[in-house]
Amino acid sequence: MFDPILHQAVRSKLVSLLISNEELPFKALKEMLSVTDGNLSSHLAKLEEAGYIMIEKTYEGKRPRTVVHITENGKKAFKNYIDALKKFIENN
Repeated sequence: MFDPILHQAVRSKLVSLLISNEELPFKALKEMLSVTDGNLSSHLAKLEEAGYIMIEKTYEGKRPRTVVHITENGKKAFKNYIDALKKFIENN
């Protein structure tokens, strides 16, 4: 019924933020979601494994920079998840 990857508070908020912004730096996501580096990394790994996001690691000078992008599969999965939630609410 509900996508088990997205049916988790932090991950659904994370994908929602990416839907609105297309891409966000790791640091911004961490602050917006009020999570630790390790917690965010764990959620990102699950979303990346599912093909919902893409993680881009680059450098700005000597400083590492991680940017997270939503994929087309991620957009479709989130739409389907929201549709399933709406259907559930309407039927209860």
